[in-house]
Amino acid sequence: MKSKNMNTAQGRTAHRTGLALAVAACAVLAGCATPSNPQDPLEKFNRASFAFNDTVDRVALKPAATAYQKVLPGFAQTGVSNFFGNLSDAWSSVNNLLQGKGEAGMTDFTRFALNSTFGIAGLLDIASEAGLQKHNEDFGQTLGVWGVPSGPFLMLPILGPSTVRDTAALPADFAGDIWAYKTPVNWRNVGAGVRVVDKRAALLDASNLFEEAALDRYDFIRDGYMQRRESQVRDGESRRSDDAPQDDTKDAPAAAKDAPANTKDTQVVPDPAGSAETPSK
Repeated sequence: MKSKNMNTAQGRTAHRTGLALAVAACAVLAGCATPSNPQDPLEKFNRASFAFNDTVDRVALKPAATAYQKVLPGFAQTGVSNFFGNLSDAWSSVNNLLQGKGEAGMTDFTRFALNSTFGIAGLLDIASEAGLQKHNEDFGQTLGVWGVPSGPFLMLPILGPSTVRDTAALPADFAGDIWAYKTPVNWRNVGAGVRVVDKRAALLDASNLFEEAALDRYDFIRDGYMQRRESQVRDGESRRSDDAPQDDTKDAPAAAKDAPANTKDTQVVPDPAGSAETPSK
């Protein structure tokens, strides 16, 4: 009789233990199943795209950028960056004018003209030495100034972090890139590859720190990109308004503003302020 009672008691204890574990598991799952970020309804696709970009970066882009940084002298790297940066000034000038910022637009045009001539096709940035401020404006920012909402966050394969608005603006940005018309095509493709590798090399130190610091690299890149783009569209002005309540907990760390994307670990992709293109076919 005692044995039967003991078995019954043990059974009840096991049953209660099982229920307790089930309740605990449900609580854990409920805690993890937080609502998705309202700016990122396509998170499942974006994370898959981020994983793909991360693989491409680790296998190809980062090793190429590391070799580029070690082999090419510093002055040559500076020349490459200046050259492509000078080309971006022309499109930046157009976008500033489209946004109604005449002074900034003329400054960018003057930079382009000065560096393209006296700066030996842009290899030397004498415009900055002369005190002419560089601006980085693209058509995505222009659409933002015109009142087009950014839409959801998008992580594009190869190209990296973007939004629906910025993605829609990419054809205009590519068309506004002077290098896209370089002939012959093989030189255009070589230049496009060098441009991407140069951008990645410039981010090596930041991406190494980023890999060590970020707990969730995807979240870090997404939040940093969205905050940075908002700041670029508003020229650094605060997002606060009298009728728009702020949730400061959603703001990314200040360091995220400068963290890449294909971040950039950086997703190697075009800086929206100076779109880098993939090689032409």
